Amino acid sequence: MQDTRYRVSPPAGIETIDASSEGTASLYETIREDIISGRLKPNERLVVADLALRHGTSTNPVREVLQMLRGEGYVVFSPNKGARVRPIDFDFVRNIFEISALIEPALTRWFVGMATPEDIAQLERIEKQIEDNNFADLALHSGLDVQFHTVVYQRHYNRHAAEIWWRHREVLRAVSQRYNTTLIRRAQIIREHRELIELIKAGDADGAARLVALHVENSGRHILEHMRAAASARAS
Repeated sequence: MQDTRYRVSPPAGIETIDASSEGTASLYETIREDIISGRLKPNERLVVADLALRHGTSTNPVREVLQMLRGEGYVVFSPNKGARVRPIDFDFVRNIFEISALIEPALTRWFVGMATPEDIAQLERIEKQIEDNNFADLALHSGLDVQFHTVVYQRHYNRHAAEIWWRHREVLRAVSQRYNTTLIRRAQIIREHRELIELIKAGDADGAARLVALHVENSGRHILEHMRAAASARAS
């Protein structure tokens, strides 16, 4: 189950939910969180009447939410079978990382040309919190890590790209909290964050973009290897 103690808000200006009402938006958040946290199991059937009863609502908001989640790839509709939870499996997570490897370097390259001393000071403050925590509280680390990258991505003019990053990051936060962070990956994260700050200070946009691409690649490799090992353990 995902730890929500350090859940962070989306970057300013990002419309995360396009729902017909606040109640439907809240229902969307709840069901989506149940999917990415694993409370709703992979391939579990999503019966409209049952979900409406469970959440104390009518069936129309549930139908709207399921269509929204279908559009984002979390729900699959099959003929004569209705809706079911799309497994957040190896392929799903791999695809997210491949998209992130294209988007995040572009967002970073733009940020380097726009960064202010205040931005750099904020990155340094967050990084100090990350290092002071030293992975002792993994939920806190996850929240701080998102804050760190949000500083870099939140002001980009391409709001659609920033929104895709945010939605994918929320999924990856949920998945990553299933596994321990290895000592090698912990050292990589600290080193890569420090190097990114120095490249931003130096105004090296291309260098910062290359580093972020490596950062995404290393993160993806770490999580996917955990997923592969877990799948092998289940199969044995």
